[in-house]
Amino acid sequence: MNQILMWIMAVGAVVGGIDRIRGNKYGYGAKFEEGFLFLGPTALSMAGMICLAPVLADILGRIVVPCYQRIGVDPAMFGSLLAIDMGGYQLAGELALDSRIGSYAGTVAAAIFGCTIVFTIPVGMGMIRKEERCFFARGIMYGLVTMPVGLLVGGVLAGIPVLSCLHQNLPVFVLAAVLLIGLWKAPEKMVRGFCVFADGIRAVITIGLVLAAVEYMCRWNPVKGMAPLEDAMDVVSSIGIVMLGSLPAAEFLQRILRKPFARVGSRLGMKAESMTGLLVGIVSVIPAISMYQDMDERGKVVNGAFIVSAASLLAAHMGFVVSTEPEMLGPLLGGKLSGAMAALILSLFLTRSSAVPAHR
Repeated sequence: MNQILMWIMAVGAVVGGIDRIRGNKYGYGAKFEEGFLFLGPTALSMAGMICLAPVLADILGRIVVPCYQRIGVDPAMFGSLLAIDMGGYQLAGELALDSRIGSYAGTVAAAIFGCTIVFTIPVGMGMIRKEERCFFARGIMYGLVTMPVGLLVGGVLAGIPVLSCLHQNLPVFVLAAVLLIGLWKAPEKMVRGFCVFADGIRAVITIGLVLAAVEYMCRWNPVKGMAPLEDAMDVVSSIGIVMLGSLPAAEFLQRILRKPFARVGSRLGMKAESMTGLLVGIVSVIPAISMYQDMDERGKVVNGAFIVSAASLLAAHMGFVVSTEPEMLGPLLGGKLSGAMAALILSLFLTRSSAVPAHR
């Protein structure tokens, strides 16, 4: 399956490149360029953390490893508190006692739970208008409730037995429960807390990038044990190459599904914009959130629930896994899609009263 997906993305790169040469007549050339332009933001968001990962693992390991071992959980699961492309993968790998758990925590769990904590909630609450945040928070809660479906499916596909997967995710489930209560009881305070947390992570990443850049240029670094910046940029470059093809391919998928999704949306009692948001969210969270003001109330809740697991699947997350650990692509796809579908079903069921009447 990995090779088939790589061929599909290679075709996407060829189509995007040809369209760019022809003046971007069909829009695929713009997506080809966009994929390459992701190199800058991707490097800023993850290169520093990749370089700092060995140092952080050494420092945190003294605290995290004994605590997690006491409850029988692999310390690698601590890495799932960060997004897959914001240091979660590297931290999980450094802390792992079992390489299989490390791969699972750094890809599947970090792409679902870590991404929600570090990126989706703070960015979403920051972009969405105040009067619409209640719908987004409600959707996030539904997504967190169904998140275990994705984590379990991804774990089983990664070769981890169900009971073991449940046990390894114990800290994640506890934190998810705290999130649910917080978003229900005090959503504004929770949002402020997540924004502070995200700013702190961004500061750590920037410090790591500065230190790595100084070491590269001066061959001196006061912090010993950091990974070379060249290694981090190798990972970033690999992701950029995959994005050259994945974004044109995702654009094609969106176009062929837009009309069928619009018809399905009318039957489900949601505006076309709400259904389009689901498609866009699989590629990137930010444009999906920017469409929030055009969605109906039901669509806002459903989209919030859906992106907890589905966020950035066909772009950043898939590109990252293909570039770093391609054998985990199946668990990533299975985990994120199953979690997203479970969230979609639950949110549609719980928002029946707010369905928009279908137009005939």
